[in-house]
Amino acid sequence: MNIKTPYIWKNWKFIKWEDAMDHNLTHSLHYWTWVFEWIRFYPTSAWPKIFRLKEHIERLFYSASILELKIPFSKEEIIQAHINLVAKSWVESWYLRPLIYYWTGKMWMNPEWAKVETVISAWNWGKYLADKAIDVKISKYKRIHPETADMNAKVSGWYYNNVLVSLEVKKENFDEGLLLDTNWFIAEWPGENIFFIKWNKMYTPEVWTILPWITRATIIQVVKEKLNIEVIEEKISPERLEDFDETFFVGTAAEVTLIWSITYNSKKIDFISWNKDSLSNKIKDIYFDIVYWRDEEYIKWLS
Repeated sequence: MNIKTPYIWKNWKFIKWEDAMDHNLTHSLHYWTWVFEWIRFYPTSAWPKIFRLKEHIERLFYSASILELKIPFSKEEIIQAHINLVAKSWVESWYLRPLIYYWTGKMWMNPEWAKVETVISAWNWGKYLADKAIDVKISKYKRIHPETADMNAKVSGWYYNNVLVSLEVKKENFDEGLLLDTNWFIAEWPGENIFFIKWNKMYTPEVWTILPWITRATIIQVVKEKLNIEVIEEKISPERLEDFDETFFVGTAAEVTLIWSITYNSKKIDFISWNKDSLSNKIKDIYFDIVYWRDEEYIKWLS
């Protein structure tokens, strides 16, 4: 897949794709001192719309504060920069990736001397996971402990954990992996949150080791308001998997992805999420109606 685009937004300027280069001694390359967001925009009946841009930028600034990255632009300016990049790229359905990072100069561990760089890229993403329901394996790796990092921030270093999971499960021909926390409760998979359904109630891991994703908050709000469904946030052990009827992942990249099976300790547990009449499928349809601006009720989430 060709992801090359004409322009990258960097420090309030549009630069050519081939000019968006950094030195190999850039601090963030060595010490993972950069923060980022995953943001989607979609074609609508009028023009491309960015989904929940304001909330993503709020979290971007929070993440930057954890590493004491002093962003030289306001939130409003960064929001406008995303809109400008979409307009200049003039494509309908792509992916936006803002990065805030420490640049080069010295190689001390403490980056207080380093210049802060601000970059936004847009590229063609397509469907992250399959349209069909997927097969998932619970990984041998555990989610990093919440006392070792700020779990509300999207910092690059945290994702080493997720890369290990992706490498593991792909070798075993699973579509994705699922992480347990260090207390052996279900946490999340490498890029998204998980929901379970039983008797018209939804269950999801409580906020502890998980990143409280923006799509997760969207789904919780929407199912309460549109479907009057109770959402229970609690610790969920893998031994409870057989108690649930349906399950699905949610996230910016995966959107709403239905799960066919979860394998744990070599035991495969099947779900009926794939059924066209399932509640999971209904939630998926509602989500896409929102992001494609077919639902006027949530237009405030589109930029």
